[in-house]
Amino acid sequence: MSELHESAGTGPGDAHFTVFTDRADAAAVARSFARPGSRTLAHASGRPWLVGHWHDDELLAVHTDGACLAVVGCCPIDPDELRRRAARLRDLAELDALARSLPGSFHLVGALDGRVRVQGTASGLRLVFHTEIDGVRVAATRADTLATALGLEPDVRELAVRLLWPAPYPLFETSMWRDVTAVPPQDAVVIGADGRTARHTRWWTPPEPVRPLARAAPLIRTALEEAVGARTRQGGVVSCDLSGGLDSTSVCFLADRSPARVVAGTWPGRDPADTDLHWAERAIGHLPDVEHVVWDADASPLVYEDLLGIDDLLDEPTIGVMDRSRVLHHLPGLAARGSRLHLTGIGGDHVAWCSEAYYHRMLRRQPLLALRRLRGFRALWQWPLGGTVRTLADSRPYGRWLADSARHLRAPAPSSVASGLGWGMAPRLFDWMTPEAERMARRALLDAAATVSPLHPDRGLHSDLEQIRSCTRVIRQWDRMAARAGLPMASPFFDDRVIEACLAVRPAERVSPWRYKPVLSAAMRGIVPEECLRRSNKATAAMDAANGLREHRGDLLALWDGSRLAELGLVDGAKLRHLARRPASRGLSEAVLYSTIAAEVWLRGLARGRTRVPQP
Repeated sequence: MSELHESAGTGPGDAHFTVFTDRADAAAVARSFARPGSRTLAHASGRPWLVGHWHDDELLAVHTDGACLAVVGCCPIDPDELRRRAARLRDLAELDALARSLPGSFHLVGALDGRVRVQGTASGLRLVFHTEIDGVRVAATRADTLATALGLEPDVRELAVRLLWPAPYPLFETSMWRDVTAVPPQDAVVIGADGRTARHTRWWTPPEPVRPLARAAPLIRTALEEAVGARTRQGGVVSCDLSGGLDSTSVCFLADRSPARVVAGTWPGRDPADTDLHWAERAIGHLPDVEHVVWDADASPLVYEDLLGIDDLLDEPTIGVMDRSRVLHHLPGLAARGSRLHLTGIGGDHVAWCSEAYYHRMLRRQPLLALRRLRGFRALWQWPLGGTVRTLADSRPYGRWLADSARHLRAPAPSSVASGLGWGMAPRLFDWMTPEAERMARRALLDAAATVSPLHPDRGLHSDLEQIRSCTRVIRQWDRMAARAGLPMASPFFDDRVIEACLAVRPAERVSPWRYKPVLSAAMRGIVPEECLRRSNKATAAMDAANGLREHRGDLLALWDGSRLAELGLVDGAKLRHLARRPASRGLSEAVLYSTIAAEVWLRGLARGRTRVPQP
């Protein structure tokens, strides 16, 4: 089925590839992507179709007389079923239904009548990009693969945008290179038989949030069972995070019901108020076949650790570099215990809970229910009455809100009620960012505002989708780091089928000031013991972050010496060095360094073997 390169022993967890049409000129371009260790999957003609890196367990491909299909990633579809689907394929648009029917997390690639179609996941965990190389349109799962082939340097305007905290939709979904086009997660890219033309076509639409929880809970349970089952059905040993929170606990209990043997790992927090270990031990009491590893709290890396040593090849800046050491530190120990895959509970916060912004529309449709709940939220989050009323009365469309945000980039941080009940957190730039960075970021915001549509007309569902997609961009990079460290990671909550099942629940039953993650509690009842479902909070890493900022201020100071961002005129290096010397200063407590660190670390990684980023 596939033609292997001479060195084809790639490990699992980091499948990435480029896609080519079945043409002689495309084949010539494809040859330039072949590297030692890369693999090639051919069209029926023998010309290259996919060129890249994947493990045998990560790719299933079939050829019929007229069509080719490839599933790359985690998907438990039977080869014979995929072959039947390919044999019946008459139009690439039919792949929409196939993609929406399969569990797991994967790229789907199809070829029919000379055209190719490539899509990732609606979650944004698996992305697609494309560009033109020597007159040939090429798609890829990583933007930097295409940029390197073209000899491109990052667009300094994109760097300015990524300094925003936060960069709002759609600005965080563009590629870092001007000539590399990002495909929105809900779209597929179709490259024409001429090998040059490309169009985006929508394959996914979020469900309307109208399903009662009583009817939704079994569907969510099934989706989670299938998501975990897709990773554990092969048996062997898998490991799981077990923080004692509802998310990781649910994954751990589901994995325990599988053919795999489970090793659960718990990091106790340094904070004496942290109760993770207590709740994890209560869960383990119901899991006699699970090996429980409790790591030494004092051995856990702090936030900001080893920023100067990061050498991962990333195709965009990510705030995930702040926690990279913490995420990877325990993986070798789990691999030594036989784990072939590490399952996390990441994503549960994003799908089993939801934005309070749903109550903006609910107030107009179910005013009595909304008012009762909003009184509870005000007490829970300490929202002032005046700010709550103003935000609820604000009916600006998303584009207007985005444009207005561009005019207040240096204003104080927005209030929590405006972020919670509005379109999201309005972006800010901080004192160390230069007027030139502000000019470029403002221009990008205004340009986007002129044409943008929200991810959904309901600002609650828009906020949920934005938070899912911004988080998966971090997890996407962590997954690559983990695979490189030798133990792949997976986050079942971010599978598209799980997301759909959760988003379909009525908002009033997903988020309430009086119940903690009612969706997950209802879905896991009968699988997770009641005493474990009763936890109504989660630990934070505030102490680890504060200690990390203090203990690693020397690294931060070194980061700003010879700053690439300063060389580009985007930040004031002197101000950043001043802050690094005073980690407890008011200037840091009222601002956020994350986006700046992410961009600086990314540029330093590119500088190893790349030339200077050109000025605009």
